[in-house]
Amino acid sequence: QLRLVESGGGLVQPGQSLRLACTVSGFALDYAIGWVRRAPGKEREGISGIDARDGSLLYSDSVKGRFTISRDNAKNIVYLQMNSLNPDDTAVYYCAIGAQSMYAKFGLRGLANFGSWGRGTQVTVSS
Repeated sequence: QLRLVESGGGLVQPGQSLRLACTVSGFALDYAIGWVRRAPGKEREGISGIDARDGSLLYSDSVKGRFTISRDNAKNIVYLQMNSLNPDDTAVYYCAIGAQSMYAKFGLRGLANFGSWGRGTQVTVSS
């Protein structure tokens, strides 16, 4: 049975960094995996993903150049390194997984709307 457990959230000041981790169990290799977030009063947003076919990485415009997704297959952990954080990054961050066929068609929007998510970890960026 699939289980996603996020960790690493917290309170940081603008300009600082955080690294989130997602421990995955029951993961199928033909599933895309990534991160989505939900800011207060906003819809869920897909921000980064890893394509199951070729391992290619995808980022939303809102985080491109600041966030980096990676995975440790030996440990079944997916990371999200977040640099240059700003208050707009304040949100609950969820690890997300979805069928590769869905991801190929819908991309990050698919992870946000059709994927399966963990319980999330809160990230707050405030001075």
